[in-house]
Amino acid sequence: MLKFPEGFLWGAATAAHQIEGNNVNSNWWVMEHAKDTTIVEPSGDAMDSYHRYPEDMKLLADAGLNSYRFSIEWARIEPERGFFSNAEIDHYRRMIDTAHELGLDPTVTLMHFTVPRWMYNDGFWRAKDAADLFARYTEKLLPILQDVKHVCTINEPNIAAMLAGGEDASNLVAYGLPNPDLGVADTLLESHRRSREVLSQISGLKSGWTVATQAFHSTGEPGADEKMREYGHPRDDWYLENVKGDDFVGVQAYTRTFIGPNGPLPVSEDVETTLTGWEFFPKALEMGVRSAWELTEGVPVFVTENGIATADDTRRIAYLDGALEGLHSAMQDGVEVLGYQHWSALDNYEWASGFRPTFGLIAVDRETFVRTPKPSLAYLGEIAKRNAL
Repeated sequence: MLKFPEGFLWGAATAAHQIEGNNVNSNWWVMEHAKDTTIVEPSGDAMDSYHRYPEDMKLLADAGLNSYRFSIEWARIEPERGFFSNAEIDHYRRMIDTAHELGLDPTVTLMHFTVPRWMYNDGFWRAKDAADLFARYTEKLLPILQDVKHVCTINEPNIAAMLAGGEDASNLVAYGLPNPDLGVADTLLESHRRSREVLSQISGLKSGWTVATQAFHSTGEPGADEKMREYGHPRDDWYLENVKGDDFVGVQAYTRTFIGPNGPLPVSEDVETTLTGWEFFPKALEMGVRSAWELTEGVPVFVTENGIATADDTRRIAYLDGALEGLHSAMQDGVEVLGYQHWSALDNYEWASGFRPTFGLIAVDRETFVRTPKPSLAYLGEIAKRNAL
């Protein structure tokens, strides 16, 4: 039996836009309904988790999990520049309270890709006052974060900078990522640091951002190692190197990408792939965790996302096993890991790919919103109860 340390957090993760539904004031809602959009379908009602979050949290708690990561939707909190909704702030306060009541440690993300449509129209992360706006938004949330131990400021800034640098949002992790907008990356880092300064007013609260670690592999051909460093640094390593001294860093790992002398290669046709077309590669988690620990020079790691999109839940369980064995191995070698949160709690809206890729531990009927836990939820819950593999 592979034991995990006492106090280790076991949970699942979600993001507001992907599960809440009717996030009409966000920039993604605008993009989903644009005339020539490449997004396959709109988010619409999503999983109606805005109203059903108590049921969702209870399913996680009843299975044996002790943590839940969810995001606050900036577009709901500040639907117009300078106008803040007390009712929406209170909605997220109730979510935090509900998590505590159910014995779930709430991990709160402040920005999971989406921003208010006014912020997008006023320059997005290229605006001169972007960091000021994010700091002000953080300040407004301080009253409801008093009993939260872990706050993720910005979700996957490396992916956010790549989306800002390229038009194609259909493949957020893996082969063929757009070139990152380095100016946006700098602004995201400044915004993160300003947000952390605000959050430091709360005694005992730990903050960090989350990075989509890519598990880049060199093909070993002449020039491939150099190309891997050149391609990987602005898409992955830079975001880890720049948060030395943070309270924790979130690692979000799914698959790997091979880099040859000319750049990233498509997924090989002879490997198992998931519904997103990514290689089934559980070892990506161990690699991401080790890389984060090394490049941040010892910042504690929190696995804030890890999972696969599959219609075959037995493969999800197999992936989970492999990922957690690798995680335990890294921890045995001295990497400090605070917890593991599976992506995702629910089958949800996967951005430009729509509802087809199912990552959830819980299935959701799109018409009735009835929740049906999958065997993988019970499986992860048993691991959590034992605190061991």
